[in-house]
Amino acid sequence: MAILGLAWKSLVNRRATAALTVFSIALSVTLLVGVDRLRHEARASFANTISGTDLIVGARSGGIQLLLYSVFRIGSPTNNMGWASYQDLANHPRVAWTVPISLGDSHRGYRVMGTTTAYFQHYRYGRDRALAFAAGGPFDDLYDAVLGAQVVRQLGYRLGDELVVAHGAADVDFTRHEDKPFRVAGILRATGTPVDHTVHVSLQAIEAIHVGWQGGAPMPGFEVPAERLRAMDLTPDEITAVLVGLTSRMAAFQVQRYVNDYKAEPLTAILPGVALSELWNLMAVAENALLVVAAFVVVVGLVGMLTALLASLNERRREMAILRSVGARPVHVFALIMGEAGVLTLGGIGLGLALLYGLVLSARAVMAQHLGLHIAVTAPGGGEVMLLGAVAVAGFVVGIIPAYRAYRLSLADGLSIRV
Repeated sequence: MAILGLAWKSLVNRRATAALTVFSIALSVTLLVGVDRLRHEARASFANTISGTDLIVGARSGGIQLLLYSVFRIGSPTNNMGWASYQDLANHPRVAWTVPISLGDSHRGYRVMGTTTAYFQHYRYGRDRALAFAAGGPFDDLYDAVLGAQVVRQLGYRLGDELVVAHGAADVDFTRHEDKPFRVAGILRATGTPVDHTVHVSLQAIEAIHVGWQGGAPMPGFEVPAERLRAMDLTPDEITAVLVGLTSRMAAFQVQRYVNDYKAEPLTAILPGVALSELWNLMAVAENALLVVAAFVVVVGLVGMLTALLASLNERRREMAILRSVGARPVHVFALIMGEAGVLTLGGIGLGLALLYGLVLSARAVMAQHLGLHIAVTAPGGGEVMLLGAVAVAGFVVGIIPAYRAYRLSLADGLSIRV
């Protein structure tokens, strides 16, 4: 304890250099632990992009591809599934609810999704959080649209505004359904999921705007007024995919086998959690690379501490000689430098954790709203404790180098005082 007290007083005498060293270690610890926490929270948020859905069903394709276009609105399906097949699935005794979705159109760079009002009742994200409206409500009229939060934020829409949907992903003049504009009927609260980037309309609306279109273009001389379409049968022939909720999760494999063996047409049923894990594993390399970069930042911080301690040794040889003259042994000099390294390292770890929690508390609301990352303010977990322990051990190991040099210098100098 006497050595630690002496080490503390020595650092106080060099407080400017010590403070900079502690701050550099603190920043590196903040980055390292922050990256690790963000990594785990991002994985949790990614896995919770869709929750409460037991199966996703679509045309025969790869599981990740089906997940990407049905949940993340990335890519396009290889084929659609028939409406009759959807009705067979919806009538299965183990199916509690279904949400059909139809993709293919866009609005100023945002995907347009046709669905039913069951989507707003059953879709869950995060930790079983339901969709909520910031304004308005679900579509009621044929030409109503419900907008995600990001669409509203970027395009500035309000309730009652009109918007025009374009055929396909390219929003160009000749693909727009300008004769059938939609009215903004609802605005969803931000979720931090692809829902925020989606324009939601009814399945019947998707059918209505494509009446008179063939091969991705309007048929010459064939135009049906928007109001006349209300009296037509707009039941879709095909849909893109179906979100399925079961009466019991124990029935997931039974219904999945029923879908995969469906005779009328080739279909695929995936478990969202399994597909999300597979997709995340594809990105594991980038995730680990980010953690490695953070670890190297810690190394840089510790090298800075090593440089500061080594640079001060020649200036402190007089101090070491005086300590020897009052009875200190070389091992005491070694312990003194190790104590300083320990104080700097532990101080940096403590300050780094304080900075991390300060950043989390100040930015968690913004990150939840804009990025969908719900970062919990909790005590360091097992993985974070291990990282902090590794930093502490590394700090003491780095301290051995200047401590050993001070030990050798004290032996060489003996009782002589250099001026």
